[in-house]
Amino acid sequence: MQLTRSLFDDVMVPNYAPSPIIPVKGLGSRLWDQQGKEYIDFAGGIAVNCLGHCHPVLVNALTEQANKLWHLSNTMTNEPALALAKRLVDHTFAEKVYFANSGAEANEAALKLVRRVALNKFGAEKSQIIAFKMGFHGRTLFTVTVGGQPAYSDGFGPKPADIDHAEYNNLDSLKALMSDKTCAVVLEPLQGEGGIISPTVEFIKGVRELCDQHNALLVFDEVQSGVGRTGELYAYMGLGVTPDVLTTAKALGGGFPIGAMLTTTEIAKHLVVGTHGSTYGGNPLACAVALAAFDTVNTAEVLEGVKAREALFKEALVKINAKYDVFSEIRGKGLLVGAALNAKWAGKSRDFMLAAAAEGLLVLMAGYNVIRFAPSLVIPEQDIAEGMVRFEAAIAKLVEQQA
Repeated sequence: MQLTRSLFDDVMVPNYAPSPIIPVKGLGSRLWDQQGKEYIDFAGGIAVNCLGHCHPVLVNALTEQANKLWHLSNTMTNEPALALAKRLVDHTFAEKVYFANSGAEANEAALKLVRRVALNKFGAEKSQIIAFKMGFHGRTLFTVTVGGQPAYSDGFGPKPADIDHAEYNNLDSLKALMSDKTCAVVLEPLQGEGGIISPTVEFIKGVRELCDQHNALLVFDEVQSGVGRTGELYAYMGLGVTPDVLTTAKALGGGFPIGAMLTTTEIAKHLVVGTHGSTYGGNPLACAVALAAFDTVNTAEVLEGVKAREALFKEALVKINAKYDVFSEIRGKGLLVGAALNAKWAGKSRDFMLAAAAEGLLVLMAGYNVIRFAPSLVIPEQDIAEGMVRFEAAIAKLVEQQA
């Protein structure tokens, strides 16, 4: 049987429109497709492959655990889950951990938790959740409603109620919505899908103060920004603001599906036995791989290396832009970098993504006006340099075609 891109259209639900490229092998920051063509990977599985492809530490952790124990259930715990939870608690503000399979599930747990805390402590009237326009928190009906992009949430019938959206980096917009009926404010400490938008210091500190003022919990969605992506272990650590609840996934497993919700003992006590659960959450395979990924990333060498690589990415993009004048701004933090297209190229980020792929480089979009880069946190400097040569070649062709 021929496993081709056309087979996708025959057998898969058409909610995705994948590239014609079918990778069959990866190593570090390189991928090879069915035809043997090599690609440099600046996409990282959408900020998931924090150590690249087939990192030996992760391969070893997976194979070791695969020969011991794959799955139990949450009627009992297991050693990898306990070890990973202890590591997360030891290295963050958190005192308690809940494991899930994905970022959406971690966010679902966080949203249910904040509603339950408010109900128990203040009564049914305190149920409003405020999130931000252009935010993204997952694809369940609850999380996609909290995400501030109607294109993703419309068309599925009635939405969960009592959810409002403020403007990111606009404290007055948030103030206008908040009251003592607000149970939580949910935000990304670096907006990803919304265009790689960093919060201002005034904004992020102001959100924390408003939450305290109204007895509302502050939830940081660090699904994309966490586990070293910004050059800090978690983005909140570089902002001087500590959330009450934090969600993490993507890079947490280095490519193996896992998510987690982190919080304090005082808040966690409201999820008593039977209030929430997950069949696969905390399974030994996922936790063993995640522990290896976490320990590999959580070193001064890797985290400082992320900041050094950020500088290389931004310098290269600025140089390319000086020649071709296609970007209005280079933004982001660590190795979550966005190149915002200028007015001449508005709405054409997909064209850049496809042109890059034709040159042997994988990049991402963050909406139709921003090209997103989320490579391995340990991508070799020579791969950054070679990838940028390919990116410049792609841009040169686009500019020539438009001339």
